[in-house]
Amino acid sequence: MNFNKTWKGVASLLSAAMLALTLAGCGTTTTNEGTGTSQPAQEQSQEQAQTDLKTQYPLTVTDATGESFTFDKAPAKIVSVSPAETESLFALGLDEQIVGVSDYDDYPEAATKKPKMGGITKPNEESIIAAEADIVFTGISMSEESVKKLRDLGITIFKTDPKSVDDVMNNIETFGKITDHQEKAQEITTQMKQDVADVTEAVKAVKPEEKKKVYVEFSPGWTVGKGEFMDELITLAGGNNVASDLTGWNQINEENIIASNPDVILYANDVIDENSKTLDQIIKARSGWDQITAVKNDAVIGLDANLLSRPGPRVTQGLKEVAKAIYPDLFK
Repeated sequence: MNFNKTWKGVASLLSAAMLALTLAGCGTTTTNEGTGTSQPAQEQSQEQAQTDLKTQYPLTVTDATGESFTFDKAPAKIVSVSPAETESLFALGLDEQIVGVSDYDDYPEAATKKPKMGGITKPNEESIIAAEADIVFTGISMSEESVKKLRDLGITIFKTDPKSVDDVMNNIETFGKITDHQEKAQEITTQMKQDVADVTEAVKAVKPEEKKKVYVEFSPGWTVGKGEFMDELITLAGGNNVASDLTGWNQINEENIIASNPDVILYANDVIDENSKTLDQIIKARSGWDQITAVKNDAVIGLDANLLSRPGPRVTQGLKEVAKAIYPDLFK
C-alpha cells in the first residue's frame, strides 16, 4: 500500500530494549572516598541514577532489519524521514541536531522549518547525502529494499517497525540512549505509561460481553488487523477490533464489515478523496452500511489522523481519544 498518499505521517521508531533504572533510598549515610564527608544514601542514589542516565560510548544498537550500529559519540547531525521519529526526536530536545526531515513532517511547528529530504517511502537520496548526517532514521513506511538501496549509497540509515505501544516507548528510550538524552526520554515514557494506566483503569469495569465492536478506517478502503499498534489501541481502550481476524494492514471486505456490525466506526479525519469527499461521507455512502449499528446511531467518529497513525510520543494521546470515542460516558 502507498502510505505516502493515503496515510499522512505514518512512521515508526527504533525497536530496542527499555532502559532499566534502579533507585534506592535506605536512610543510612555513606562516605565518599577521598572527601571525608558523609552524604545521605538517598541523595547519593539520585546522583548515581543521573550518572546511569548518561550514555556510555561506544554504544552498539540493532535496528528492525537486524543491522548493527556503533556510536562512538552522540550523533551531531540527524535526519529523519519518518514523521513519528521526527516527533520523538524533537520531544527529546534535539532540534539543533536535526538537519533534515521528510516532506510530510508537520509536528512540531519547528519541524516544518527544517530542510526537506523527500518522501517517507523513497526519500531524496541527493538531499540526504548532502545533509552529511551521522544517522538517518526511517520507519514502517519504508521497505527494507529501499533501506538497502540507501545503505548501498553509503547512507547510515536506521529502520524501525514498532508493533505495540510498548515498542514505541522502548524506541523513544533507545533514541534517548543513542543521543545521550535518556533523562528526557524517561520523562516522556513515564507520561505515556500514565496515559495507558489511566485508560485501562477507566475501562476495566467493562464486562467482556459489553465490550463494543470497533471498526477503524485510516484511508479509504483500508483497515488494520492484529499485530499492529493501531489494533492494540482499540484493545487497550476496551474495544474489540472487528478486523482482528486479519493480520497487519488490509484492504477491507465490505460484506464482512457489514456482517460484523460494529458499534463504533473510527476514521482519520484529514482524509479527502479526489472528489473532495471526507472519509466519513465515503463510509456512510457505501451500499448496505446504513444498516450498521455505528452508522444508525451516529457513532462514526473522526479522530486526529496523526494521533491515530503515528507511533511516536503522542500515540498514547491517540489512545485516550480512541477510548473516549468508544466509551464517551467513561471519559466525561
